[in-house]
Amino acid sequence: MAERAKTPTLEQYEAMVTIRAFETEAERQYKAAKIGGYCHLSSGQEATTVGTMAAMTPSDLLVTGYRCHGFALARGVPASEAMAELFGRRSGCAGGRGGSMHLLDPERGFYGGWGIVAGQLPVATGLALALTRRGREDAVLCELGDGAVNMGAWHESLNLAALWELPIVYLVVNNVYGMGTSVSRASAEPDLFKRAASYRMASERVDGDDIEAVFDATDRLLGAAREQRKPAVLEAMTYRYRGHSVADAGTAYRTKDEIAERRGRDPITRVRATLAERGAEEAELEGAEQRARDTVAAAVEFADADAEPALDRLAAGMYAPTSDLQFARMKPGSPYGEDELVYAAGLGA
Repeated sequence: MAERAKTPTLEQYEAMVTIRAFETEAERQYKAAKIGGYCHLSSGQEATTVGTMAAMTPSDLLVTGYRCHGFALARGVPASEAMAELFGRRSGCAGGRGGSMHLLDPERGFYGGWGIVAGQLPVATGLALALTRRGREDAVLCELGDGAVNMGAWHESLNLAALWELPIVYLVVNNVYGMGTSVSRASAEPDLFKRAASYRMASERVDGDDIEAVFDATDRLLGAAREQRKPAVLEAMTYRYRGHSVADAGTAYRTKDEIAERRGRDPITRVRATLAERGAEEAELEGAEQRARDTVAAAVEFADADAEPALDRLAAGMYAPTSDLQFARMKPGSPYGEDELVYAAGLGA
């Protein structure tokens, strides 16, 4: 298992504050038209994010859904590279071609945020199979939202993971709402972790705003996945303060009183209080908060000054080299330079 630190640590607190500051700034930059496409924020979910990442080893693999900024940062992706990706810039962690929903960093074992609901589950399950076939004693953590458990890919993936005894933990981040529909209205069994029983798979629910509980559960389940090839489901109960995406005000399906009540149990405030009780000096806590703000401010400055991806690299990596024959018949109907821009760049990369 991962080495047991006295969770929470000052470093974990700084990571949580950095994620919150990053998300706040991402919303500001989105509204300033610096970020395009969709943008899904995770403000309020920091204990789940940092707690689970603390339990992973460097050689474990991570796959997430599209609410992935916090997971990327907690996994070690520099804030400058994450923000540059949101800006669509060349130095972004996905080369500026993925955007908010598709952050990734394979060198850190992060195999991407995925924009299709539940689309990441078969990918993560396949990675777990690859670990088994290669004899690696590592595990996969696959993050998904509560809405994804009603998709077919959820059932197919869990069935195979159980049958083949794959080293994977499916982390269900239950933030109460799938888009604008509450879990209780969308799921006949709202205790989502119980669904794992259909596949005779271990499962449990944890307070996702309690970083210690999150770490302990994740550490234990990932350890069983690595050492005994036992897949599992972990449901983390948390809350998102913002809407489903930046385009969603988040007030049509919930009240201001509900949001205020949840803010009263803010995970960052809880960790700050715990650290203070255990002897952390006020200067240390304020220093962590200032470093977080400085990190995010520098990330925005870096992203804003960075160059856009080269146009001739737009399709690089999209097609395998052997795809040339498949697309050859399409070239005569491409009179506006598509041959050079798309086919040549994509096939030649």
